[in-house]
Amino acid sequence: MSEKTKAQLLAEELFYKKKSAFETMSEEEQKKAFAYADEYADYLYHSKTEREAVATSIAILKDKGYAEYKLGDSIEVGGKYYLNNREKALFAFTVGTEDINNGVRICAAHIDSPRLDLKPNPLFENDGFGYLKTHYYGGIRKYQWPTLPLALHGVVTKKGGETVEVNIGEDAGDPIFMITDLLPHLAREQGKTPLNQAFGGEILNIVIGCAPYMEDGKVADGEAIKLNLMKALNEKYGIVEADFMTAELCAVPAGKPMDIGLDRCLMGAYGHDDKVCGYPALTAMLNNPTDRNTVICVLADKEETGSDGVSGMQCTLLAELIDEIAKALGGNGNICRSNSMCLSADVNAGYDPSYAEVFEKRNAAIVNCGVVMTKYTGSGGKYSTNDAGAEFIGKIRDMFEEDGVLWQSAEMGKIDIGGGGTVAKYVANHNIDTVDLGVPVLSMHAPFEIISKLDLYETYKAFLSFCK
Repeated sequence: MSEKTKAQLLAEELFYKKKSAFETMSEEEQKKAFAYADEYADYLYHSKTEREAVATSIAILKDKGYAEYKLGDSIEVGGKYYLNNREKALFAFTVGTEDINNGVRICAAHIDSPRLDLKPNPLFENDGFGYLKTHYYGGIRKYQWPTLPLALHGVVTKKGGETVEVNIGEDAGDPIFMITDLLPHLAREQGKTPLNQAFGGEILNIVIGCAPYMEDGKVADGEAIKLNLMKALNEKYGIVEADFMTAELCAVPAGKPMDIGLDRCLMGAYGHDDKVCGYPALTAMLNNPTDRNTVICVLADKEETGSDGVSGMQCTLLAELIDEIAKALGGNGNICRSNSMCLSADVNAGYDPSYAEVFEKRNAAIVNCGVVMTKYTGSGGKYSTNDAGAEFIGKIRDMFEEDGVLWQSAEMGKIDIGGGGTVAKYVANHNIDTVDLGVPVLSMHAPFEIISKLDLYETYKAFLSFCK
């Protein structure tokens, strides 16, 4: 083999080239990545809604010795706590030995995902079928939801305050639900309609039954199908129709995460965005090998609809919690925040060769090339973004280089085509240096998204490096 030329050696020294995890990860580390992905898949299956993600995460935290915390409770160095925000968002934190005025390390992900929420008065019957009316939540492509097996998840608060959990369509033997679509023989006119107009929100009605209530061997008068369905719900959950108005119920794709491909390197599932970042953020905090830094893991709600409300990232609770921690340790909340750092744990669009025209490949997230740092999000000239500073990114880069984390930098699509938002700007508004970091995802916001198991593991390693 001939020796490399001076130019080739200089190019290796000066040029940047993305590396594949298959080149950088040992066989033993790839096995660890696959084992970690199995653990994540189990977490994801039990966390399809934000409420379920909170409950599943709390069970993990309790098993690791974390105690419930409420604003005003005492906080001690070495303590491990979690704050449950209305069963829909979660703040878990460990208190380190470092002076609190030197800041905290924050990993902030969201645990809500696009779905179909039930309307407050959803149940009706029409021409032999019983339906539930829906209002889609977050940015979905409506044509992807008809003909899918769907499950109902959520809670119902009955008169008097009792709340019951609903989960139908996941257990063996459960029925599933679905939205119908036109057969191609009758869809010629529909096929001429622009894709985003062919499926209106008001036709995403879920079929939940067709049998009428029978009385003395005859179909009962009135809305017999609706009555029969309501009877079944009443027998199982003790609810009446008025209870829908005090409920949070949604339809999500039924079923478990699945391996994709003969090599099983990819995982397909509902809800990767953004639990594929939330789980690594949580487990990195739990497995942090040092007790130096105070670390906060935020699992927030409402990101898919703008992060508004008491469980969204625009709520002041993060700042209030930092104030409480600082005060308990004799520090100043304002100083603490100014010296804090945050990884906004959110996904980016993985480069898809089948749709190459919407990506600028040099600045796209390549699957199997590691965790993605997204310096800025927004759209149309970086509108509505947190654009992280070079000095802060430099600190993160040095951490990753020291710990052997495979990472890449990317935008979300071409300038005048792509765009999107995360919770980063809301954290940064508290005077906290923040940058987005997460897993590349194919078919993002679809009912079935795809990620690489190796990228997932590199994301875990990235958060672990940051926490310590």
